[in-house]
Amino acid sequence: MMPNGRLAVITGAGRGLGRSLVDEFSEAGWAVVALTRSPTASTDRANVTVATHDVRNEPSTALMSAVDGRPVDLIINNAAQGAPHAWLGEIAAEGVMNAVDVNVAGPLRLVQALLPQLLAAPDPVIINITSRLGSLTAQARGDYSDLSTSYAYKISKSAQNMLTISLAQDLAGRVRCWAVHPGKMATGMGQADASKDPRQAARELRELVDSPDRTSPRFVSLGAADLSW
Repeated sequence: MMPNGRLAVITGAGRGLGRSLVDEFSEAGWAVVALTRSPTASTDRANVTVATHDVRNEPSTALMSAVDGRPVDLIINNAAQGAPHAWLGEIAAEGVMNAVDVNVAGPLRLVQALLPQLLAAPDPVIINITSRLGSLTAQARGDYSDLSTSYAYKISKSAQNMLTISLAQDLAGRVRCWAVHPGKMATGMGQADASKDPRQAARELRELVDSPDRTSPRFVSLGAADLSW
């Protein structure tokens, strides 16, 4: 595929959905900066730059060097952190705070660092990979009460959804901001009933980015109806 001149920055790119997103966008001609927490082997794709970056830290020199001042058309905040399910008396507060650091503060740090590059792009998009489990409306109805989901994951994903709304309001008319539930994916963080291939989710997300939809904020469920906040 010939390069299309657009640049995507993707966190959590070392495995699962993140790796599939790197493959999908690079194969579609995007330049991709793939951010991984641990050093990985270099890619053989000319349009993919791999950089080490832990979203719990301020953006690294490696990250900024990989972007190299170019306009950023798309940020996908995919890196995520949860915690094992536990009974109320056994929940570690530090586990909740770590999930909030990764799932909420991490995307905020990256957007802050790359805001000039985002605003330099003609039609930039911020995507926060969230979960249906972050829907306050659905959780209050008890829709997922049968699932053994940790406080850390539910709290942090709800907070990440609020971050998406806040960014959309702050950047209205300049940057589209979407919370995207990729579906029940068969990855290391998926529920027991998960079966969706991450490659399918990556393709659906790229098609969403290429769509003319101007709604911002939006709580998307890939392949299904939008979710309630």
